[in-house]
Amino acid sequence: MPQHLKIDFVSDVACPWCVIGLKGLEAALERLQGDVTANIHFQPFELNPNMGSEGQNLRDHIAQKYGTTPEQSAASRAVLQERAAGVGFTIAMSDESRIYNTFDAHRLLHWAGEQSRQSELKHALFEAYFTQGANVSRHDVLLDVATRAGLDTARAAEILGGDEFAAAVRDDEELWRSRGISSVPAIIIDEKYLVSGGQPVEVFEEVLKKIAAERAAVAQ
Repeated sequence: MPQHLKIDFVSDVACPWCVIGLKGLEAALERLQGDVTANIHFQPFELNPNMGSEGQNLRDHIAQKYGTTPEQSAASRAVLQERAAGVGFTIAMSDESRIYNTFDAHRLLHWAGEQSRQSELKHALFEAYFTQGANVSRHDVLLDVATRAGLDTARAAEILGGDEFAAAVRDDEELWRSRGISSVPAIIIDEKYLVSGGQPVEVFEEVLKKIAAERAAVAQ
């Protein structure tokens, strides 16, 4: 009988390693069909909570935040693009790409969780930002993404037009910070095991198999 795991995936829409980690996790779960099942709950984390609505040039942001040279930034981006391609995702970012505020995206993700459409919205947001270069702080962009994810457009507009779920998102962010999460992706399995970073498929597969085996042994 398959072991069912609860997975909390703490991440940000503007985090490239989060895309890679999610794709790796999903591929591992697919490999383990019949042995492991899981519900993935997407939890909010903002890499740049104070980012203005106009955003900031990606290269300038990385240089300001980490002291990275243009050459280092380009090399890091190439690694990310290669890793993403390896899990079937296209990161099409360049020196002209921008970093945007993601708080409203997290509000929609919170609501999408209530509609059992979180995964669809998360993937659509990643594609909009990393592949299409869309400004995911703009409400018209978010409405388009929500519609493509199968969510009710009018309801999404109502949420974005006010502050609904804002307090819930901030509470969730504080909860995960209080639990020691300071970087993403952070993947918490069964509220007990932590996997950090955009790990390869094989790493997720090994961890999930080990946890499932431990659970099966306890159940005997």
